[in-house]
Amino acid sequence: MSGFVEKPEPVQVPGLTHLHTGKVRDLYQNAAGELIMVASDRTSAYDWVLPTEIPDKGRILTQLSLWWFEQLSDLAPSHVISTDVPAGAPADWAGRTLVCTSLAMVPVECVARGYLAGSGLVEYQQSRTVCGLALPEGLVNGSELPAPIFTPATKAAVGDHDENVSYEEAARQVGAEVAAQLRQTTLAIYGRARDIARERGVILADTKFEFGFDGDTLTLADEVLTPDSSRFWPADQWQPGRAQPSFDKQIIRDWLTSPAAGWDRTSEQPPPALPQDVLDRTRAKYIEAYERLTGQNWS
Repeated sequence: MSGFVEKPEPVQVPGLTHLHTGKVRDLYQNAAGELIMVASDRTSAYDWVLPTEIPDKGRILTQLSLWWFEQLSDLAPSHVISTDVPAGAPADWAGRTLVCTSLAMVPVECVARGYLAGSGLVEYQQSRTVCGLALPEGLVNGSELPAPIFTPATKAAVGDHDENVSYEEAARQVGAEVAAQLRQTTLAIYGRARDIARERGVILADTKFEFGFDGDTLTLADEVLTPDSSRFWPADQWQPGRAQPSFDKQIIRDWLTSPAAGWDRTSEQPPPALPQDVLDRTRAKYIEAYERLTGQNWS
């Protein structure tokens, strides 16, 4: 079992049609057919949307995405039209709202990996492959790969999970030409972002992108290169052979699986509320990621 501890009622705004409430974002459409994405402060872990929000998280994700969209604009355009808050919307939407072009979304999640971690590590330990791509012997948790790899994923037939698939399977689903374009663009963006992050003392271990087509133009959508969609590690603490410290919600995952939480993640019981200390430390990690990557103070 998984989902929302308590799914929020969507905010009703004159002139906007509510389309979807996701784990973090709420999606609306205006009369012109444009999409309005609003990033909430909700957070999820172990397939549950938690009962406690992380203050400012939605704004941090939105502002960091906007910064990255600018850094990557010559490699792929973004779906962002403006950051204007629609008339009649809550004041709290400021800083967390994107007005976007409605795209024909590609049903493949585009993952780039430069280091071995997560589901890639699990597969490698079993077969010395990641998404069917053969890798050399001797790699460990956190190892840098010989070269970045493109490892697509698709939505599982049942549930909300992403399922790693081979490049050949992705090409079967979207066509050889589109698959090749996705791979080339994903790896180009990863390479640019990895180098930018590295200059700032941050390792971009892996990340995922979503793309859609605006006519014939492949376009970056959703969020990009945030702690929710990427694995960022402090470079000065990188040590292959162990789990790496990260700029994300690992603090929350660690607490939820600790005796202090008193929660069994294998049960059907929803997770408990987060204590203030965990909230504060998680928020600080998101802010640190924003400040280190952009070079700007969060305010």
